[in-house]
Amino acid sequence: MAVAAVAHYTLSDTPYALWVRGELADEINLPNDGSRVEVIGGEIVVSPAPAFRHNRVAKAIDRAMYAAETADPGFRWESVQTNELNLVPVRDGCVPDLIIMDKQVAERVDDEDRRHVLPHEVKVVVEITSPSNAGYDRPPRLVQAPGTKWSAYAQSGIPFYLLVDRDPRVPGVTLYGEPDVQAGTYEPLHTWKFGEIIRLPEPLGFEIDTERWKPWTE
Repeated sequence: MAVAAVAHYTLSDTPYALWVRGELADEINLPNDGSRVEVIGGEIVVSPAPAFRHNRVAKAIDRAMYAAETADPGFRWESVQTNELNLVPVRDGCVPDLIIMDKQVAERVDDEDRRHVLPHEVKVVVEITSPSNAGYDRPPRLVQAPGTKWSAYAQSGIPFYLLVDRDPRVPGVTLYGEPDVQAGTYEPLHTWKFGEIIRLPEPLGFEIDTERWKPWTE
């Protein structure tokens, strides 16, 4: 089983500064094999490229948004896969599986030809767990544990976090919201089992069919 690596290196600058400048992957000699390099809780985390089932979940969310847009030309949301998200408030750098943004905001980022998206530009972050990274996507198990993406997204004030957990022991989907920036916590708003229809509340207001979603194979 491939496992995300938390690495310690002698670097020319902080991991976050190198990540922001796009130099971190070269600094740690990361091979060009689809791996992602992120800075989570100040630590360098390298994860292997996601598997086929993982990618199909992301595609299903994209399709659901396209269907919502087709049904309602006024649908205001757009999804972007695996784009770098600069979590300036906590000095972390992540590559979420999906981010959901207002279309006008997405167009502005596009016009500015920026590589990074900023927390205030994001409405929802979506993470889909894999065996290599599930611990980084979930809430920290201990109060004093190092931060995870869950806590970093909350500290950065991102309004919603949709966690698709493919762990065969606890498969399901949780929508978190009401971020507490000081505590770095979210409140769980809704949960769904695989096979159920996810009905996201307003202002999102679209549905996702999870009938074909499956946990990973141990």
